[in-house]
Amino acid sequence: MLRPLRLLRDIVLRLRRARRRRRFPAPRAFRYERFGGIAQLGGRSGWPQALVFVDHDRAQHLGYGAPPPGLWPPSVEPSADPASDSSQAPALSAAAIDDLLRQPLSAPLEAHLQLTNRCAAGCKGCYTGATVDGAPQEWGLAEWCRALDELAEAGVFHVALGGGESALLPWLDDLLRYARRRGIVPNLTTSGLYPDEVLQRVCRLAEQGLFGQINVSIDGVHEDYARVRGIDGFAQADRALVALRRVSPDVGINCVLTRDTFSRLPQLFSYGRSRDVSEIEVLRFKPAGRGARREVYQNSRCSDEQHRALLPTVLSLSRQHGLRVRLDCSFTPMVVHHQPPRQIVQFLCIYGCAAGDLLVAARSSGQLSACSFFASTSARVDRLRAYQKEPAAFPEFQRYRETPPEPCRSCEYRALCRGGCRAVAQHIHHDAHAPDPECPRVIDWQARTAMTQPTQDPPAAQPGDPPTASATDSPAGSQPLTQCAKRRLPVLA
Repeated sequence: MLRPLRLLRDIVLRLRRARRRRRFPAPRAFRYERFGGIAQLGGRSGWPQALVFVDHDRAQHLGYGAPPPGLWPPSVEPSADPASDSSQAPALSAAAIDDLLRQPLSAPLEAHLQLTNRCAAGCKGCYTGATVDGAPQEWGLAEWCRALDELAEAGVFHVALGGGESALLPWLDDLLRYARRRGIVPNLTTSGLYPDEVLQRVCRLAEQGLFGQINVSIDGVHEDYARVRGIDGFAQADRALVALRRVSPDVGINCVLTRDTFSRLPQLFSYGRSRDVSEIEVLRFKPAGRGARREVYQNSRCSDEQHRALLPTVLSLSRQHGLRVRLDCSFTPMVVHHQPPRQIVQFLCIYGCAAGDLLVAARSSGQLSACSFFASTSARVDRLRAYQKEPAAFPEFQRYRETPPEPCRSCEYRALCRGGCRAVAQHIHHDAHAPDPECPRVIDWQARTAMTQPTQDPPAAQPGDPPTASATDSPAGSQPLTQCAKRRLPVLA
């Protein structure tokens, strides 16, 4: 289909979807924060999709000038005196705003809900270790609705529904409607590996406008899919992608990047363009579930050379194919390795490890965790607000924010990168407080430290890694990020 016809089709789909969503309350439009607030764009139409961080002045300009008492600094808090002129209040300095942004949010932006751990696919790298029978004591509709009540009261904007395979649940449509009634946007990640009747039901739900974004997990095209997952499911996943894209404009691809498929990214982007997807989200392979097995993780994780080449590669492919690209938050160390201006990184809200702050997760039994790849806490997701008030909430992540080790402590991107992936640090070093061992800056710092302290043992080499390079080196043939970013800012959003 020609591109103008595709755009016309999407406009029609968006108009139909907005009309069908009128029976539900509009999604949460704003939430107050210490720095001002967070505005959600899109409304019922869902376009454009964005959560925008605004300062106190902009919040008041948008009509949100009544924060909870004590949330905003006294110098910017609106006066209770109607005669006072709040426009004359002194604005906070950039340093003061930056300090406020370093503090945890009042609530997560998004919750990742593993509705079930049932899935018959048996993918070799499944991060939840899903099985045909699922996990013991899995929650049902009533419990997950109670969790949505808690998340709505906390101020959460989105939920990401996953599994296992959530599309198989007979009560999925009831849960979607309940989320909409509570002002929460439900998004879905699905494998597409299920019978036709299940796919038809998911397509009907998408056509009714119940989902926000739908991403189909496709880690490679044709034989690359089987190489990553250990099963030949590409044809089924492709069938699901085509069917869902026919009825919804916001259907994309989730791709878990591996060492073997990195060089095949051009084929994946070409495929995504041919299927007219709305986005490709590139995810880092993490040591969780079956993916934590030594032979699986060591053979699947990208090499240091590939990590350094990631950003120039996706920038080039995004421009070439006209596709929006999202990078997993754990790839932030690989982005800031290229030394982009901090103002660009902050403007685009590129954050590293968001676990326990911008996002939380819940297992199929309701157990709360900081992210989907980290161990569960003793709390349940339907007690999120009470848990967050505890002094030791998400202790591994809180400790890192307060006392990061070197070289993160001295890194100019510390507040934005947040030290990379805690799950990878825990797996490799058995210490979640350690720096991300796959961060290019950490690797270079360790090499320099070893040279200046010859009596110490050098850092252990990771299998398949090339010799370390200087922190200022760029991948061969790449352009400085500042030039790329200024021309193609949306790729980093």
